[in-house]
Amino acid sequence: MPKKSIADMDVSGKRVLMRVDFNVPLENGVITDDGRIVKALNSIRSVTDRGGRLILMSHLGRPKGKVDPDSSLRPVAKHLSELLRKEVTFAEDCIGTKADAAVATLKSGDVLLLENLRFHPEEDLIDKAKQNPNKMPTAEQRVKIDRFADALARHADLYCNDAFGTCHRKHVSMYDVPLKLGAGRRVCGFLVQRELQFLGDALTSPARPFIAILGGAKVSDKIKVIESLLSTVDGILIGGAMAFTFWASQGRGIGKSLCEPDRLELAKGLLAKAGARLHLPSDSICAAEIDPKEKTLVAETNIPDGMMGLDIGPQTISRYGDVIRSAKTVVWNGPMGVFETPPFDAGTRAIAHALAEATRRGATTIIGGGDSAAAVEQFGMADQMTHISTGGGASLEFLEGKKFETIEILDDA
Repeated sequence: MPKKSIADMDVSGKRVLMRVDFNVPLENGVITDDGRIVKALNSIRSVTDRGGRLILMSHLGRPKGKVDPDSSLRPVAKHLSELLRKEVTFAEDCIGTKADAAVATLKSGDVLLLENLRFHPEEDLIDKAKQNPNKMPTAEQRVKIDRFADALARHADLYCNDAFGTCHRKHVSMYDVPLKLGAGRRVCGFLVQRELQFLGDALTSPARPFIAILGGAKVSDKIKVIESLLSTVDGILIGGAMAFTFWASQGRGIGKSLCEPDRLELAKGLLAKAGARLHLPSDSICAAEIDPKEKTLVAETNIPDGMMGLDIGPQTISRYGDVIRSAKTVVWNGPMGVFETPPFDAGTRAIAHALAEATRRGATTIIGGGDSAAAVEQFGMADQMTHISTGGGASLEFLEGKKFETIEILDDA
């Protein structure tokens, strides 16, 4: 069900509490990549330009529930001020007297950034318990979680979720806070709206042929995605180190390539279930070590002992390229090889070029965040894709067909 967006709400004079994903890389207090901040600007300006009083909240890093100066959002407030060309006030906490006082002074069009949500352990206790049932919150912790949610919700007249990268996490700021505000006051931002549009359309009503490209290290990381997509796609192209678990399941020699021996039967089962829809590399670029100076060779049947596959080979590049260029919808999650180290970036780069060509021909091309997004950015090709997801883990779980409670509770359009 489509969700209401911030554009549907009258924000004039109202306090809008917006959850954003400002988990940006910092080196010595300097932001080295502001992409996540820039992508939130449309939603931010929609509130401030229409006279709303905007309160931004985010996490940064993994401070483990304690105040950590290296994970402070203060540098983000400074950088956001420069991007907006207006002062962004910074609150030294996200709840309590300092935060309350900062919210109280806001005027129409003002922006306030609260300090790191994860300085409070309550923010992600429930989600951690989902990952480890042995760490279920105690009754006392649940009371603290509820109080934390109350304290955040008190800041707001309206709630806006524009943090897709965290939508698969049932954090207090993502779920409990909008739940407390109630129906009619919880919407999505433009970033989340765009993610739902492209990823949702790809899964429910794709233009065909619909092709998925899956790479990465482990079959186990992509099992649920492969199983989910098999009922939807016309083809899945496999790359990355996980291809060698499939190779090993076919009895092919893989040298010292990465492999999951405990997943060989699973790989066999997936190959049998998928049939011709699951495409494996027919050749691989091999070397003894991940080093640009290492001698390489192309292995077509078996990888020699002492060597490992580090990229898809020229035959595979040509074959995969033909499939991609003929597609109408393509979703890509995971690189084809060790793209960070030339010459093992050739396969990933070639896939990016094929996607760019498909885009020019009218196809919808969706990059599923994470390393794939980093690769197209590194190659300077981001603007040649239809959509680049801001959430690696979130987009992967979305492709698995998982329901996001943090999105389901938002107001329906």
